[in-house]
Amino acid sequence: MNKKRLVNLETSFCGLRLRNPTVLASGVLGVSAGVLARAASEGGAGAVTTKSCCLQPRKGHPNPVMLPLTRGASFINAVGLSNPGAAAEAREILEVKHELDKIGAPLIASFFGATAAEFGEVAGVLAKAKPALLEANVSCPNVQSEFGQPFAFDAAACRKIVEEVKTAAPRIPLSIKLSPNAPNIVAVALACQEAGADAVTAVNTLGPGMIINAEARAPVLSNKVGGVSGAALKPVALRCVYQLYEKLEIPIIGTGGVETGRDAVEFMMAGASAVGIGTGVYSRGIGVFDLVCKELSGWMRENGFSKSSGLVGLAHEKRS
Repeated sequence: MNKKRLVNLETSFCGLRLRNPTVLASGVLGVSAGVLARAASEGGAGAVTTKSCCLQPRKGHPNPVMLPLTRGASFINAVGLSNPGAAAEAREILEVKHELDKIGAPLIASFFGATAAEFGEVAGVLAKAKPALLEANVSCPNVQSEFGQPFAFDAAACRKIVEEVKTAAPRIPLSIKLSPNAPNIVAVALACQEAGADAVTAVNTLGPGMIINAEARAPVLSNKVGGVSGAALKPVALRCVYQLYEKLEIPIIGTGGVETGRDAVEFMMAGASAVGIGTGVYSRGIGVFDLVCKELSGWMRENGFSKSSGLVGLAHEKRS
């Protein structure tokens, strides 16, 4: 009798131990302590990310803010970064950290600011709750740099953000969430790495895009335009991860259209050490993390891999 090949999905990321490489992406279920805990305990996520918060509470855009696209598991959204503010977010983190620690699922705190200095200020508030990792969301189209464009388009602005955050929270690893819309995503990422970022998250939504209701003769979203996620984003996200892996020395969380184990394989071969799942929660339910892990394990057994870490970067020619 042939013994079933043992597969190890354990992943090391920025000094953190993840029981598997799946990560709940920001903005999906990370709205409360209870839901974050469910994503790890019931869903099987290897790590969980909070919804992005800023210094003060923010309402966001009025409804409608999110719509499914007609082809594939894709969405368009313009939520407007609604959140309760950094102080309230820190309390949520403290509430759920003990339970997540028991499960072995690190918590990632996502945040943003109106200026580089404000990014640092928010990071200082969140650091008091001791999240496992900070994720600076520089790539939401609702947040622009002092130069009137998204921070993620501006390498100098991102460098300054990293410096401010590392000054405010020097002991907590920092990932920068990048934009697929950046004219030169690699240049931005390299600036972040040089300034002291410990990782990058690639990528945020694509666009902005639009849906028009022909009968109403008007755009459907209250904000008119919104970011595109899910299957429609995946090929672009894969390209971004691939390009970044070629140049960076820090690890990558690859996100954008991961719904299946095969999607995870592709992102890891492109260079991601961990894979973020967002839209997949809507298409497959909160158990999508377990499903992706089972499918990933099955693919690895069939193809002779024992460790998921062995997949990282395999789509690239060997580095000299």
